[in-house]
Amino acid sequence: MDTLRWLDGINAIEMIDQTILPNTFKYIKLKTVEQVARSIEIMQVRGAPAIGVTAAMGVALGATRFRGADRDKFFAHMDAVCARLASTRPTAVNLFWAIERQKRVMEKNRNKSVEQITRALVAEGKRMRVEDIAINKAMGAHGATLLKKNSNVMTHCNAGSLATAAYGTALGVVRAAHAQGKVARVYADETRPRLQGAMLTAFEMVHEGIPCTLNCDNTAATLMAQGKIDCCIVGADRIAANGDTANKIGTYSLAVVARYHKVPFYVAAPISTIDYSLKSGREIPIEHRGADEVRIVNGGKPICPDGVDVYNQAFDMTPARLISAIITEKGVCRAPYVKSLAAARNA
Repeated sequence: MDTLRWLDGINAIEMIDQTILPNTFKYIKLKTVEQVARSIEIMQVRGAPAIGVTAAMGVALGATRFRGADRDKFFAHMDAVCARLASTRPTAVNLFWAIERQKRVMEKNRNKSVEQITRALVAEGKRMRVEDIAINKAMGAHGATLLKKNSNVMTHCNAGSLATAAYGTALGVVRAAHAQGKVARVYADETRPRLQGAMLTAFEMVHEGIPCTLNCDNTAATLMAQGKIDCCIVGADRIAANGDTANKIGTYSLAVVARYHKVPFYVAAPISTIDYSLKSGREIPIEHRGADEVRIVNGGKPICPDGVDVYNQAFDMTPARLISAIITEKGVCRAPYVKSLAAARNA
């Protein structure tokens, strides 16, 4: 399943609109930088790796929309493009990583023509998409070694093809392990308040023919107590140098109950999701979103009385001590993560 791609003929981005899944499967075309920025903000595209590739292509799209040959005006235009894309969501470090990578492309080609710089940015955006898919498949191969035959795997939110250019991080591990006969069933937390587990992960598993059971978030501990879960695998939006991991709200509580029940808890994420500039998760910026995401379920009727206050923190931070291993494209990292993640970066 291709989440997003570049359309050469019209210089546009085509992506799956994830806000209307699972009932409607539709590709939309983004032709302006503002459309790209809004697609990130309203979560037509989501998942750290997918956001990163989208941002990279968004920078390229901005370059194609510039008219003229004046390099100074072009670079001023591109500064505004990068600033708008960087303002969309604060937690997923892949967004900023991708923008900085495109900035380096511009700097490397600074003395070339606007047309040449634009071609370089488009090529880099397309290259990052291809790289992301290869990285996910490598991650899947490494992560599959951790699973035993006929494992029941619990996951939270969506870290599959829809969260990446294709294939997935946590669900990439599931796909690889399932191909080896190691996955009997996936248990998908519904993942309130946006229901990514119900709407996206369950959709992917049905599409792939992988047995899947949807469960309420507050059922996870009971399922573990009943011996139905062999391991948990989740994705990540940002990982600090010490292994502390920011992921969709509810990940931390899942890690806590997994530790209590002695269920291995794995994080799958590419090296680009690791923010080596941060010593611990306390430094990770955490996004808070609008109250209506909690008050109104999937565009339906309000589920609470008017006037009630709402706390809608979009991500939480899971301490490294609760994580059994971090799966990257370079291999499986274990505690102490300061050493193993640094080694993976340099591998």
